[in-house]
Amino acid sequence: MIKIIITILWFLVFTKLLIFWVWLWQIKEYHLGRFRAHFETQKIRKFLFSLHGIRCPELTQKVAIILVAGIFIEFLFLLFVFNFTNYLFYIFLLILIILAPIIISILILFFQIPANIIIKRILKEAEQKRKGFENLTVIGITGSYGKTAVKEFLYEILSEKFNVLKTEKNINAEIGIAQTILNELKPEHQIFIAEIGAYEIGKIKQVCEIIKPKIGILTGINEQHLSTFGSLENIRKAKNEILECSEIKIDYNHLDLTATDIVTGKEFVSFKVNGVDFKVNLLGKHNIQNILLAASCAKKLGMSLEEISKACLKIKPEQGGMKFLKRNGLIILDASYSANPDGVIADLDYLQIYSGSKIIVMPCLIELGKASKEVHKRIGRKIAEICDFAIITTKDYFKEIKGENKNVLLIENPKDIIAKVRELSNQETVILLEGRVPDLIWD
Repeated sequence: MIKIIITILWFLVFTKLLIFWVWLWQIKEYHLGRFRAHFETQKIRKFLFSLHGIRCPELTQKVAIILVAGIFIEFLFLLFVFNFTNYLFYIFLLILIILAPIIISILILFFQIPANIIIKRILKEAEQKRKGFENLTVIGITGSYGKTAVKEFLYEILSEKFNVLKTEKNINAEIGIAQTILNELKPEHQIFIAEIGAYEIGKIKQVCEIIKPKIGILTGINEQHLSTFGSLENIRKAKNEILECSEIKIDYNHLDLTATDIVTGKEFVSFKVNGVDFKVNLLGKHNIQNILLAASCAKKLGMSLEEISKACLKIKPEQGGMKFLKRNGLIILDASYSANPDGVIADLDYLQIYSGSKIIVMPCLIELGKASKEVHKRIGRKIAEICDFAIITTKDYFKEIKGENKNVLLIENPKDIIAKVRELSNQETVILLEGRVPDLIWD
């Protein structure tokens, strides 16, 4: 009876590990470098030994096959060891739990072989379809940060005059771009905007060979994903591929438009470009550069600054990466979609506009490689300058953020985070949620 109970418990634990590892590989886009970088974090190591909270992957055909294969392998293991003596049986189960990350990762990597064959076929089909759209203007957008915002701003602007298709949400991998071409691109589309992400040199060039961009936009470069690229110079080389592969180049370092008479409000930014007034419902001065990148592109496609200014009135705050919310009497600035070094600093600068007490809730940033300590020290100095309190939700670089600041707290449990925020808050308090904060905070 005891043996059966232990077998059931082992099966549940191993299944949890299977689901977790599939989830982790999926969110890291099955990229070994990103997977390895995330595995180094304290949060992941803690999760492995927790007995609650299962992170479930998005159920795709690939994930379903891997999960079914994994559970089948579990049964095979149990059938193989069940008749062992109790001592050997328990030892073998323990060894399998310890080796679970390796076993499951090998299973996932095994399925990458047929997956890569399928991906290559899809990419080829997308390339062939793209060749049939000779009059289609393709715009490729990449950078360490600002890609999604520029894509969304540009879509709103160009949609005033053209029939535009864009990659949706956070789709920026080659397979997602290819599937957008195959499933969404129609003869009536005049412009296709593709957000392109990359974690290694050559990947952006590979995507460009498929989509053939006429216009390439480089939004900005920083230490984001340094752990996978190896150096800032490699990041620059990779991101510059978008400019090398495009006829018209729009570089954040060499913009042909300049903003003047800048006014930053709590829920808008206003400025002038060549004498034309712009007012956009975005939170923070840092959004102006992304507007200028989009405006420069639209201008090259024949739109006037007056037309661009009018189109910018449609842009919503969340398209810039931050939302203004009121929950349970608290003012919340939600920038929890993602975080990068420049983005965190920019959001903290925006926070200064509020007169009440200020609290930031954020995890340590990941995939920054050898720049991690210095980046977190820089963020810590900015927090000390602007915030009354900071709650850090992961411990990886907590010491670097905290420095000598006694008002920087490490709290990992979501319920404890909520309790502390309520304890520190009043009706004038503004809370900045930066990066992927625990889901329970929203309950």
